[in-house]
Amino acid sequence: MEVVITGRQMEVTPALKEFIEGRARKIEKYSSKTTQIAFTLKVEKYRHIAEVLVWANGFLLQAEEETDEMYASVDQAMNKIERQFKKYKEKLSNHRVRHEEISEAPEPEVDQSIPRVKKRKVFPVKPMRVEEAVLQMELLGKDFFLFGNHQNQRLNVLYKRKDGTLGLIEPVY
Repeated sequence: MEVVITGRQMEVTPALKEFIEGRARKIEKYSSKTTQIAFTLKVEKYRHIAEVLVWANGFLLQAEEETDEMYASVDQAMNKIERQFKKYKEKLSNHRVRHEEISEAPEPEVDQSIPRVKKRKVFPVKPMRVEEAVLQMELLGKDFFLFGNHQNQRLNVLYKRKDGTLGLIEPVY
């Protein structure tokens, strides 16, 4: 398991690095197939932000916490990751994949004001079935999920609709 620690607007001290690596080792009890854990630590005035990305069993788990101390931020983010692992294992043990209604994407509204991009994330896209993408989206607690569809070999977007059902966007090239 590879542990990557990145500090932004701060220097990662040896004590903090040792603390993070200790917390990362505890994750191994949930999955022996954890390939990488990436920590991004940021300090913005009095805010200490810890973002954690874990690649395990072909899934990506993500947590972000903000407190007034870096150790607490890392600790709380890792607690979130542990809860996500437990939820993932529970769903796998049930062997039930919820099949929710997947509907057509609504017509996009044309907005005259173009908002500025505030945050950018880069991540690997792994091919998976729609059911796996639904499970992954629920694990991450997100309203949408970008994935490589195993059936048609294209990028698809799965999203939650206002009525609680799911929508699937399949682009045509």
